[in-house]
Amino acid sequence: MPDATTLVLFFVAASVVAVTPGPGIFYVLTRSLKGGRGEGIASSLGNSAGGLVHVAAASLGLSAVLMASATAFTAVKIAGGIYLVYLGVRTLLDRADHGDAPEPAAPARRHGDAFRQGVVVEALNPKTALFLLAFLPQFVDPQGNVAAQILLLGCLSVSLNTAADLVVAYFAGPLGRRLRESARSRRRQRRFTGCALIGLGAYVAVAGDEG
Repeated sequence: MPDATTLVLFFVAASVVAVTPGPGIFYVLTRSLKGGRGEGIASSLGNSAGGLVHVAAASLGLSAVLMASATAFTAVKIAGGIYLVYLGVRTLLDRADHGDAPEPAAPARRHGDAFRQGVVVEALNPKTALFLLAFLPQFVDPQGNVAAQILLLGCLSVSLNTAADLVVAYFAGPLGRRLRESARSRRRQRRFTGCALIGLGAYVAVAGDEG
């Protein structure tokens, strides 16, 4: 297993990566503005579960297979982008927030949807797999159990990313609630969220492997 010094260096490096704005944080931000703090937290936990899928795949060597196939990488990347675009279009077409009254509360259903969508969005992001394969081996002791070390470091990395997402959800949630207090604000928020998700999906689908 990595020694204490290596773990400290990994924690510092992974923390910097976690707070660097990227698709994951931006996705949580849009969901928090749309549905409030609870929905943002649910989407953060969904992202976390999706990230753990990549960690498990990396520890088993499946991510290496994905990265070795340009066709497989592109197919998964496009699928993830299309899913985000679908969520954005569905948001733009959702007219439930028209009118003067606040939209009906259905927190359990909204939170469940946010969690499930977060899992899919992150699981269909091959760049997470690419990052894990490029980043984690730098801190692995080749003389030890490589799979176990990747699993441990991957879980730590996902935990740090989730913590950053939760901070975004905590502060963005109340702002989203204020935006939903009027019909005009809800319409503006809906358009922003929909367009943001479509833009994020387009970015994920067409951005180069270095992103």
